[in-house]
Amino acid sequence: MAQSQLRGDDFRLRKGLVLMTVGIGQLMIILDLTIINVALENIRVALLIENQADLQWTVTAYTVTFGGLLLLGGKFADRFGRRRIFVSGALIFAVASLLGGLSTSLGMLISARVLQGVGAAMMSPAALAIIAVVFPEGKERDRALGVWAAISAGGAAIGLLLGGILTEYASWRWVLFVNVPIALFAVYAALRFVPESRDENTRSFDVIGAAFATSGLMLLVYGLVTGDRYDWGLQPILTIAVAVVLIAAFAYRIRTARSPLVPRVLLRNRNLMGAIITGFFLASGLFAVFFFLVLWVRQLQGWSPIDAGLGFLPVAIFIIVGAAIASAALNRTGPRPIGTIGPLIGAAGLLFVGIGLSPDSTYAGVILPGLMLMGVGMGMAFVALTTSALAKVPPEHTGVASALLNDSQQVGGAVGLGILIALADFRTSSLAPDGPPVGLDDIPLDVAASTAYAPALVQGWSLALIAAAGFLATAALAMSMLVRLKPGEFKPPGFRS
Repeated sequence: MAQSQLRGDDFRLRKGLVLMTVGIGQLMIILDLTIINVALENIRVALLIENQADLQWTVTAYTVTFGGLLLLGGKFADRFGRRRIFVSGALIFAVASLLGGLSTSLGMLISARVLQGVGAAMMSPAALAIIAVVFPEGKERDRALGVWAAISAGGAAIGLLLGGILTEYASWRWVLFVNVPIALFAVYAALRFVPESRDENTRSFDVIGAAFATSGLMLLVYGLVTGDRYDWGLQPILTIAVAVVLIAAFAYRIRTARSPLVPRVLLRNRNLMGAIITGFFLASGLFAVFFFLVLWVRQLQGWSPIDAGLGFLPVAIFIIVGAAIASAALNRTGPRPIGTIGPLIGAAGLLFVGIGLSPDSTYAGVILPGLMLMGVGMGMAFVALTTSALAKVPPEHTGVASALLNDSQQVGGAVGLGILIALADFRTSSLAPDGPPVGLDDIPLDVAASTAYAPALVQGWSLALIAAAGFLATAALAMSMLVRLKPGEFKPPGFRS
């Protein structure tokens, strides 16, 4: 009995180490979505960047590449081995972070961020697929997904704090250098603790479809995020049109290819499709929050990098609270109620901030209450989201299913940020002083916070935050209408403890 119990304890410890390993990898990936935000002003000065649109690409280059390659990364994980792809992605991420920290020009930095996106697109779907394989459906997987959701949602706020500390006490370059030891540790831990798994039945996949999907997603996001910069002229419109054609060609390949990049069985999974749509709108609202509020605290309030990071720490704390609430209630309620209420709570927080934001707003009176509500709501939403996406997915397809969920969030974040920046720019342009309407691209960042420009800037950011609340409300509607999992339904009869 004691020997049997020891084996059981060892097995649980091994699974805990697996969760720790993939959690570290996911935390690093999510950190890099926001860790650079706090350092943007320092990067602008060091690399002589003149306008906000150029500066935005230090954030967007990572997101676009990550989102565009996720499907391919997920398929590689299922085909060649989830641990192998996770380790390969971590090594690429380490090299890219080192090159980014050594950057001497904006072009070099953006290239490094693109390479980081490649590594992240390999690691993230492999990591979530590893969780789905190692942890059986039911309470055990619910707890693991609760940890995963807290890391995924809270990592953005933690990234702001870590970015602030590193920028203030070291250099903006360390927001990139810090990834090197973390990635190498993730490689060691994965090789030491994570079992290998793959889809043994798949020997090939649709390369043409992969090319259509990757290029289509990248061009779509690029066209949307650069449209305002080119006044929605021929270039962005043509880019988006080509992207739509490529995505349509990809959809056709799914129907006709012998081994499509996205297995057709996944497209018939209503819960997965509901989670994908919900995730798109969640990320569309969530990503923009940090972008605009970091600009508010740094440009208008004059906060230091570390003060800005500390200011967003409550988001991470309340995301953990929300994830804990969701994990405890999941077996009693099922994911749909949690995934509906969570985004609505987050939307209320964003709406509160958007309505109350002004150049003279106080952090305690406007920003903090909104961040607390948003944190709880997002913690609840992401637990429900991951549970809905992976329920009833065949084990051999977990990598692609994970990639689809991640893809919806990364593309949604990039598209949402582009749309909301365009809204903010339009509002600011109509209110800016001194002659004809002036867009954000034409306002040098070192004078953007002047007394004359401040009200116009804040009005633009306020409109963007209110629109972001609308995205979260749409996510709640999608979850309530599309996800049909009932309590206990995601614990099949064959469950093994």
